[in-house]
Amino acid sequence: MDEETAPKWEGKVTAELKGSMAEQIWPFLEEFCNLDKLFPTVDTCYRVEGTPGQPGLVRHCEGKLGWAKEKLLTIDPVNRSLSYEILENNIGFNNYMATLKVFPMEGDGKPADCKIEWSFIADPVEGLRLEDFVSNIDYTLQFMAKKMEDAVKAQI
Repeated sequence: MDEETAPKWEGKVTAELKGSMAEQIWPFLEEFCNLDKLFPTVDTCYRVEGTPGQPGLVRHCEGKLGWAKEKLLTIDPVNRSLSYEILENNIGFNNYMATLKVFPMEGDGKPADCKIEWSFIADPVEGLRLEDFVSNIDYTLQFMAKKMEDAVKAQI
């Protein structure tokens, strides 16, 4: 089978945040270059080029597992979603694109909680199974959600 016809990996994970409304959580994700404050294995993240909050913004992230240069493709503050792609990296990701969305969840007829959805499409990563890749993204999202919940609680 040609590499060009190899199936893409696709997946989606979600995290529910109790006591945090979507409008409280979105700013954490909207700030594209703060990944080092949320991501468990990223030690530094900074803007390489582009305008903050605008498509085309490029960030460099580095940590225990390696580095990645990522580009913001779309950002929609009204619907609280963004998508990005990995341009370069040394951790084995090829043709990786992800979308993050924050949704309000209804409780007693009013927004009380929210949900983050992280979906992706990528070429298979050598040495990993899709299940392990999805599990890692899920772990990362749960970790990030807890950090955001804690930060919101600390502001109250």
